[in-house]
Amino acid sequence: MESPVQSESGGIKLRIEKMVVDKLYHCIHEDKVFLFYKDEQDMLHCYEVGDASAQKEISENPDRLENILRRYAGCD
Repeated sequence: MESPVQSESGGIKLRIEKMVVDKLYHCIHEDKVFLFYKDEQDMLHCYEVGDASAQKEISENPDRLENILRRYAGCD
């Protein structure tokens, strides 16, 4: 299944209609990590990960995204 969030040469392409409510999606675009999620009111939320070490770790281990974010947020 194709991800509803994809990095392309012209920018980040979002398929909001294919996003699952309250599921965190990520995208690496131009060496930056972006996070997206759609809430219960169909509002789209977008964040950029600003910490360089977090960006590097997410880029190298995208399957551990949520664990990495929890650790950097001090939740672990």
